[in-house]
This record gives sequence, C-alpha cells and structure tokens, in this order.
Amino acid sequence: MATMTSLIGLINKIQRACTVLGDHGGGGLSLWEALPSVAVVGGQSSGKSSVLESVVGRDFLPRGSGIVTRRPLVLQLHKTEDGQQDYAEFLHAPRKRFTDFVAVRQEIADETDRITGKSKQISNIPIQLSIHSPNVVNLTLIDLPGLTKVAVEGQSESIVQDIENMVRSYVEKPNCIILAISPANQDIATSDAIKIAKEVDPSGERTFGVVTKLDLMDKGTNAVDVLEGRHYRLQHPWVGIVNRSQADINKNVDMILARKKEREYFETSPEYGHLAHKMGAEYLARLLSEHLEIVIRQRIPSIIALINKTIDELNAELDRIGRPIAVDSGAQLYTILEMCRAFDKVFKEHIDGGRPGGDKIYGVFDNQLPAALKKLPFDRHLSLKNVQRVVTEADGYQPHLIAPEQGYRRLIEGCLGYFKGPADASVDAVHLVLKELVRKAIAATEELKRFPTLKSEIATAANDSLDRFREESRKTVTRLVDMESSYLTVEFFRKINLESETTPGRNTPNNPNPNLDNYSDNHLRKIGSNVNAYINMICDTLKNSIPKAVVYCQVREAKRSLLNRFYVQVGKKEKEQLGTMLDEDPALMEKRTQLAKRLELYKQARDDIDSVAWK
Repeated sequence: MATMTSLIGLINKIQRACTVLGDHGGGGLSLWEALPSVAVVGGQSSGKSSVLESVVGRDFLPRGSGIVTRRPLVLQLHKTEDGQQDYAEFLHAPRKRFTDFVAVRQEIADETDRITGKSKQISNIPIQLSIHSPNVVNLTLIDLPGLTKVAVEGQSESIVQDIENMVRSYVEKPNCIILAISPANQDIATSDAIKIAKEVDPSGERTFGVVTKLDLMDKGTNAVDVLEGRHYRLQHPWVGIVNRSQADINKNVDMILARKKEREYFETSPEYGHLAHKMGAEYLARLLSEHLEIVIRQRIPSIIALINKTIDELNAELDRIGRPIAVDSGAQLYTILEMCRAFDKVFKEHIDGGRPGGDKIYGVFDNQLPAALKKLPFDRHLSLKNVQRVVTEADGYQPHLIAPEQGYRRLIEGCLGYFKGPADASVDAVHLVLKELVRKAIAATEELKRFPTLKSEIATAANDSLDRFREESRKTVTRLVDMESSYLTVEFFRKINLESETTPGRNTPNNPNPNLDNYSDNHLRKIGSNVNAYINMICDTLKNSIPKAVVYCQVREAKRSLLNRFYVQVGKKEKEQLGTMLDEDPALMEKRTQLAKRLELYKQARDDIDSVAWK
C-alpha cells in the first residue's frame, strides 16, 4: 500500500507541475492527459458536490440552486501523516495556505466569478485545488459542471451543449476514469451521467457508477437491482452513497460524523445491509484509489515512452533556438563568430544555388544587360546628318584628304560613352540582388533569431561591404569602357580598307577615287557603317567582360570577404559590448526558460516514476 500511495501521490505531483507549466493540452497528447485521473460527471442536483465532500471529509464546495459548478475543479488529494492539520492550496494563489475550509469555498466562488463574472455562464478554464489531509487517499478528481437539459434565465441558449462538450472533452480521453453520479430517486435509464458514459465508454471499462440519495427514495422502493448490477451492468461495482441531509448541512454537521452516520445507515438497513461493506464514501475513495493504482501501472510503459519522446523534442527545440550563452568574453566572441559563420553559410548557399536567389545574378547578365545594349541609340548617333556634323567639325578648316580619321575617332568615342549606362546598371542590379540575398540569409539563419541586436549588426556590416564592392565594381566596368576609348583596334580598320581595295567595281571611270567627294551621302554612309561594325565588335566584347568584372568585384568578394571588416571590429570589442550584441529577444528568453522547466519536469517525472513504479 505504501508503494501505491507514493505512486499515486507522484502522479498528483506531476499533474500539478504540468499545470503550473501550462503543459496540459495543445498539439498531441500532453503528459497531463497521459496521466490517469477521475472525472466526476452527473446532472445538476445529482449530489456530485456532496460525493466529493464525503470523499474529502470536508465541507468546502459552493452550494446553491441551479448551476453552481461553472468551471472545472481539478481536486488533488494528498494523504498526510496522522495528526497533521488539514490544509488547502490553490494554484492561482501558490503562497497562501488555507486551513479554514469556509474560506476555501469562498475562494472557489471568487475565482469562478473572476473568469465568468457574476453570471450563470461557464468557462473551461479549470481551478486547481490541492487538499492535504490524513483523512483522504491520494487521488485526482475533476469536478465538472452538472449536465442540464434546459437553459435558465441568464444563460445562453447554447449552455446545454456547451456543458456537454466540456464534459466530453474530459471523459473522451482514454486515460480518464469516469465517476458517473446518478440520484436514486430518478430512473437510472434517464441518468445524464450514465448516458454520456455509455457513449464514450461503451464497454464500461472506465466507468464507476455511484448512486446517491438512497435515503430519499419513496417508501417501499430501493436501488438494490442497480447496486447489484442487474439493472445496468458495469465492469466495476456500483457504490451507494448517503449524502448529508439539508438539515445536517444547515447545522454544519461535521463530515467525519456524516461518514459515521452513513456507515450506520448501510449497516442497519434491511435493504442494503448485505452490501454495507462496499457502500459509502470511504469505500468509494479506496476503490477509486486502488483502481487508479492498477491503471497507472498499466500505463507506465506508455507514459515513459511519451516522456522520452517529449524529452527528445524539447532538447531538439532548445538546440534549435540555442542554449544559454556563457558570460565570459571568450564564449561570447565564439558565439558571435559562430552566428556569423552560420549566416555566411546560408548566404553562400543562396549564391551558389543551394537556395533560391543566385540565379537572378545570371538573369542580369543573360537578359538585362543584352536588352540594355540593344536599346543604345547608335542609329541616331550614326545617322547621315550626325556623321556629317561630327566629321565636318573634326576636319576643321581643312577637309580630310583620304579618310576622316579624327571623325572616326570622335564618332567611336561618342558611341563608347553610351556603354557606361548599361555597365553601371548591371553593377546596380547585381548589388540589389546581393542585398536581397543578405536579407533572405539573415531571415533564414535560425541561430540569429535569438539575437536581434547581433542580427541587425551583421546585416548592416554585410550591406556596408556590398556598398564597397559595388563602388569597386563600378570603377572596374568604367575602366573597361574607358580602355576601349583609349586605344582603338587598328587591325579592324586596316582590314576594312583592304577589303575595299580588293572589292571589284570600287574604282570606275566615272568615279576613279570615291574619296574625292568627302561629304557625299555614300561616303558618309560608309563611315557610319564602319563605325557601327566596330561598335558591334566592342559591344560583343563588353557583353562578356562586364559580367566577369561584376562577378569578380562583387559576387566573388561577397563570398570571400563579406564580413571581414566586421570580424576585425568584433575582435576589438570589450566584454560589455559583446554582451550587448548578444542581447536576446525577451520573448525567446522566456520561451527557453519555459522549455528548460518543462524539460526538467519531464526528466524528474521519468526518474521519479522509475524510482517507485517497480518496487
């Protein structure tokens, strides 16, 4: 019996700890739900409250007409050593110990009103109450609002269904033992408690039937057929209860005395005398406690499995959000560098193709740059009128003799100037892509989510580096264009002249030397055509060299040295400054604290269950 007492007491302790940490529901089966408990179910005025008070041996529940229990009451009974004073504790007032049970009743009423207001509405938020006494057995009982068939004034039309849904949410759980309360002065076939128990537990494996108000039955009638299971059979024995009369309640008759009177009633009753040894609140409490012991032992393997699974999940979640950081500067610096490396790894994955985004850089070179080059206004610059103007201005007062070399150079330089626009645009476009990849990498680096300050500083440092890379890239692509202007490819024009000399029909009697008419349309058109051919050659060259320069100066450097300057700056910081950078999000710190508490709870629960379960 000592082992049973310690095991059930341990389950009570674990359930209370689960409630403190909010681990009593949500996704999947929580530890609280996996631990067996007893739900007290019955219609309004079925005697539920009196049964609970008889089991506890204390008068502590609010009374009145209509719906009195408007919130679930999770009642944990803890057996103490003989001679110790009874006391109660509420979870919502953990530092207050109640020895006056009249005050306990008032506290239940006040706490109910705090959530529901002074109305007749209900709430599924439970009240958690622990009672410590040498006159109880270790047990967890959940007192639920009484089932009803009609809404009364002040209640919503949905109250009937709301109460039933709340009751079902408890009794449908496979680890819930159902204590179905039915008054003896009503037909058991119409019992609300038996009806709902039959629906959720058709085999009766989890249901204990309790018949109250046996002393209030009409003369000549009794509930022997019900108590002996002939009227409605359950797998567990029915238990009869004799509640205190209203007169006893009004006189504040002591519950211990009420238990004695109950025993005498059954022992002296001609109808129930042969059942007296398994009737009454004391027997019911022992029966439930013994059954709870059996159920707990049956559930231990699945409970341990759930605990181990949850421990693994909690450890994984703590690893994901990060463990606490040591306070020494070396550990802080190491953490910062680890965060930087994690970010850098994600950033490179975006560029190299492991993550989306890097392909947009190729899109700049394959689509945006060629499209911009095609739109350059070479046709306007090389129109007959503009060619004539440029060549004439270049000749000055003395027209060219053979070929307008200065005119050629000026036309070429004018065309080359247009290339700077697409070159700069390519630099800026790649810069924007890289900045977007930095933003994505920052957001995708899980390790950084816990350090908003560090996250912001890394983003700033990365963007500063990208700005520097962009300026260097801009200078480089500008040099590429300027290089084409500074030295023209002579062989291109020699080849053109050679082709002209060997082309049949070029020198005719009517025009023995085509260059004699320096400003004829054909001559000017030929100049424009030659310049255009040369510019097309340069265009093809720059179409290849600009991407190489941009990748070399921006993409390559971003992969190699994005945070180099940041590393130098971090290495010079003092401990306090490093600590500031590792200033965590308060919500995340709170989440880690709660996860750590839950982890400790589950580990302690596993160890405690192991220590008593197999004795």
